[in-house]
Amino acid sequence: MISGAGLILVGIAAGFFFASRQGDNTTHPTDFSAVPARVLYNAPELMLNDIKGTSNSLSSYRGQVVLVNLWATWCPPCKAEMPVLQEYYIQHRDEGFIVIAVEDGDPTSDIISFVNEYGLTFPVWLDPTYQATDDVFKTKNLPSSYVIDRAGRVRLAWVGAINSANLDKYVTSLIKEQ
Repeated sequence: MISGAGLILVGIAAGFFFASRQGDNTTHPTDFSAVPARVLYNAPELMLNDIKGTSNSLSSYRGQVVLVNLWATWCPPCKAEMPVLQEYYIQHRDEGFIVIAVEDGDPTSDIISFVNEYGLTFPVWLDPTYQATDDVFKTKNLPSSYVIDRAGRVRLAWVGAINSANLDKYVTSLIKEQ
């Protein structure tokens, strides 16, 4: 009987704790965005074709701040972050910022449909052999993102979805560096 009463009290206390946290804006159960790790290493070389069939090289973007986003059309967090990446790109493209979205192995027709549906205007590269995830950035996680500074050094690494607050907090300062 005493242990039963103790369990009831614990349940009531937990209820008060969680009820008091509902007004707390520091945690949002639907916000699954990740915080980037600060890193510092030379950007790897990556050459892939875009959705138009044009060959592209990551090194040709030296002098710009580049956010390389590894994603797939079937990935829910990838879908969730695409409008955020598109909006941030539009806001900062005139400041020497670019998003390069590297799609992880889906059929080209699916990728083009996705790009059109989401209204993406940044470059989208095709990676049918998983070169970016397996060989270059060595990750199995989608989405994953890497921010490369103007000097060609990877400065931030993200595993998981990106939100606008974290782009503002971590990437904007790199864009402002000269």
